[in-house]
Amino acid sequence: MSSLLKEEMQRVLFRPSKQRLVEFIEIEEPSHGRHFLCVSVSKGKVVQLSIVRCQISQTPLKSGSKKSSTKRSSIQECYRRTEVWSLQDLTLVDGRDADVDDPCFLLHFDKVRTVTAISCSAKYAFVRALVALSDQHCQRSLNLRNFDWAYIKPTSFYSNRGDCVVLSQICFYAFNLVCLSMCPVPLDA
Repeated sequence: MSSLLKEEMQRVLFRPSKQRLVEFIEIEEPSHGRHFLCVSVSKGKVVQLSIVRCQISQTPLKSGSKKSSTKRSSIQECYRRTEVWSLQDLTLVDGRDADVDDPCFLLHFDKVRTVTAISCSAKYAFVRALVALSDQHCQRSLNLRNFDWAYIKPTSFYSNRGDCVVLSQICFYAFNLVCLSMCPVPLDA
């Protein structure tokens, strides 16, 4: 689902602006509609954060047949950026409390922007993307406060390659242990 949404936003909103959508999370906002916090990279390697609002509108369409005058509705999603910042202007990302599962975090630009993700895992995934993009494109480390560093910068080699790879390796090792435990052991003494 999220990959389809990412492709749609890339096609409709970011590609016409010559940008590549790197990461996005759904966030909670007081206004109506779905909202996303997105980070994108332009051809000139400028990294932007933006709040994107998705409004769903229904437009009536006439049926394909000439004799029929029935109308059917087409749901059309309209994406619009409501706020845009540069990653260079981001001075601090504050997770508020590292010891509590809180999906809310603060982005410090000229003003402080409060963001509430739909989950803590979404918050951490977005911050990991920001850290990587800041290291890669801004040549500076991102200033973070009140985050659990084990989830931001993995310390082991395997954790850095993605959760699926780690899980498959654990399953492979467990399978090997089961196979080895089933092998007969010679009792020649």
